[in-house]
Amino acid sequence: MSEMKPDSYVVIDLEMTGLSPKTDRIIEIGAVKVKDGAIVQTFGTLVDPHRPIPERVQTLTGITNDMVKGQMEQDEAMEELLSFLGEELVVGQNVTFDYSFLKQWAVNKRIPLEKQACDTLKLARILLPPEQPKNLEALCEYFGIPREQGHRALDDAIQTARLFERLKQLAAEKYPDRRDYDLLFKPRELIYKAKKQTPATAHQLERLKEYRKRHQLTDEICYEALTRNEVSRMMDRYYATYGR
Repeated sequence: MSEMKPDSYVVIDLEMTGLSPKTDRIIEIGAVKVKDGAIVQTFGTLVDPHRPIPERVQTLTGITNDMVKGQMEQDEAMEELLSFLGEELVVGQNVTFDYSFLKQWAVNKRIPLEKQACDTLKLARILLPPEQPKNLEALCEYFGIPREQGHRALDDAIQTARLFERLKQLAAEKYPDRRDYDLLFKPRELIYKAKKQTPATAHQLERLKEYRKRHQLTDEICYEALTRNEVSRMMDRYYATYGR
């Protein structure tokens, strides 16, 4: 993979139902394309996770179950995002975390995915005082970047793009030797090891449906989206709560 420069890039930000790429689902995607410091294109969509969004996530993001119901399916959303990314450099705040969800999806679909990236979190840790908080909200406040709405994917992607440009300006002041600057902003290959998840078997789904019917469990489930491991964990939780 050829080396990329941080003058043309795409910032990504995702909102999810939780922290695990193996068990959680994406509920919103935001991405902005930047050329020479200016945002030239945006992509944003809600994604139907086909599962309830935990209350803590709804409180944090403002994204409710009603908002995502019937929105873009994950496969379509991810394909559009990868098309938007193209061969561009990826930028993000703690970007490996967001990339882990992309990689898990790609592995499940047997789609090759290798990206180079710059991480605003890592750059902030190098360029800013140790006592300065490094979360996106605090960094936006530090640099005077407007933050009208937090924890929404497109808004966070736009703010991260502005943050990246401010970090570049700060680095240029601190490192007048261009070689030091280039080394600091040298893109790194994103690495996340993911194993392919296999869909639940017909036998698993039959047992799950029968058990839920017997115990009159009526919460909404998209059976087609479940993996083998997810069904196994779900049944373990049911057994612990309702017995066998």
